[in-house]
Amino acid sequence: MTYGNSTFVIVGYVNIFTSPDGTTWTSRTNETTNYLNRVTYGNSTFVISGYSGTILTSSDGTSWDNKTSGTSVNLYGVTYGNSTFVGVGSGGTILTSSDGTSWDNRTSGTTNNLSGVTYGNGLFVTVGNEGTILTSSDGTSWDNRTSGTTKYLSGVTYGNGLFVTVGNEGTILTSPDGTTWTSRTSGTSLSLSGVTSIE
Repeated sequence: MTYGNSTFVIVGYVNIFTSPDGTTWTSRTNETTNYLNRVTYGNSTFVISGYSGTILTSSDGTSWDNKTSGTSVNLYGVTYGNSTFVGVGSGGTILTSSDGTSWDNRTSGTTNNLSGVTYGNGLFVTVGNEGTILTSSDGTSWDNRTSGTTKYLSGVTYGNGLFVTVGNEGTILTSPDGTTWTSRTSGTSLSLSGVTSIE
């Protein structure tokens, strides 16, 4: 889910729903039959990432356009920051775009699947399989960070001066800078799939 242009947008399976208030929801038509994973908002544009390299964009959340991503791998995460959209996915795939329309494939330095990506404090952070954590200031050049875990990391966010990532078996890691990560006690052994922050 994301919020922008006075509109909430949620995605799942092949569905897109929008709402002005979180109470009344409207189903929106799109031209893909691929699974839709994540949605973000930036530069007056909604961007959705999905399976088989799917990228959809919209200025209002109502009408959606299918864009060419340049890849056929599954895209699991997408975010916006530093005037750049960043999408991540299978096999260490990282794509960047300034407008959501034209996308460039970047070298991640890993073949592990990347499942989540966020932007905060001037830094992109993406996480994935086998405890993978990568960081970048511009979305183009990426550095591999030591997470201290081999667990699958599924989601990551930034808020209150802290990056937080979550994953399998109740894994929670935090970092003030994206470089040094500390394991936290979650109190559960269940897998955690998402995390967010509102500042």
